[in-house]
Amino acid sequence: MRLFIIIFISLVGLNGASVDCTKIFEERKSELLKEVEKIDEARQSFEALRAASNALFDKQRESLKKQREDLNATMQKIKAKEENIKKLIEENKKLLEAIKGAKDDKISESYAKMKDSAAANILQELPINEAAAVLFTLQAKKVSKIMAKMDPKKASQITQRLRKGPPFTDIK
Repeated sequence: MRLFIIIFISLVGLNGASVDCTKIFEERKSELLKEVEKIDEARQSFEALRAASNALFDKQRESLKKQREDLNATMQKIKAKEENIKKLIEENKKLLEAIKGAKDDKISESYAKMKDSAAANILQELPINEAAAVLFTLQAKKVSKIMAKMDPKKASQITQRLRKGPPFTDIK
């Protein structure tokens, strides 16, 4: 009988232990489900954050692309303006050369029409470079007549300067 009671208690204890295991498994299952829900919420939050970040990056890329396009357009405008300025500078240089040529021609023409002695007196008073520049534009026959009427010292200085050739600047 004792054996029977011990067996009965063992069976009840075993049966109670299996009920407890099931209960523990059920509790653990609910804990795991809660953890899975937390992980799922975290994953959804992460996905939302990633989508928001990607949207922000896309927006920034578009903004950067637009800025780059604007910058390129501005650079093209600047290059076009630079080219225009270079053309204007070249045109101005040509005009200045034409004006200078016309001025030199007019001066040369004036000295060519002058009497030799009057031209000699005027050229003697000019700086050597300027006198050489004027004489350089005249015909050799006219130059020789004018130089013959000049002070020999001044004529020799002008001749030395003429020998160096143009441009007639302040070269000593």
